[in-house]
Amino acid sequence: MSQTKYIIQAEVSVLPDYLSEVKALAAATLLPTLKEPGCEAFYQTSKTDDPATLIFFEVFASREAFDIHMNASYTKEFFAGLQGKLAGKPVSRTLQEL
Repeated sequence: MSQTKYIIQAEVSVLPDYLSEVKALAAATLLPTLKEPGCEAFYQTSKTDDPATLIFFEVFASREAFDIHMNASYTKEFFAGLQGKLAGKPVSRTLQEL
């Protein structure tokens, strides 16, 4: 595995009628993700001025560790569960340490 951390910030705008359901889907991924080898941090938050916009901040030890996370069954189930429940296209940013 590479030695460069892989850091992601993802912003997901959820249709208000589905917010509780999407938050439950997200919650189901939290503990399994934190237990993954290579997961250093995984925060699930929302904007204070727009609670229907969820912000995920993830730090993995490497791109390879992130790829393993993306291929996990619970991650795939989360993305499948988002279908038809979003107010717009998710925005994802890859970040780097200073």
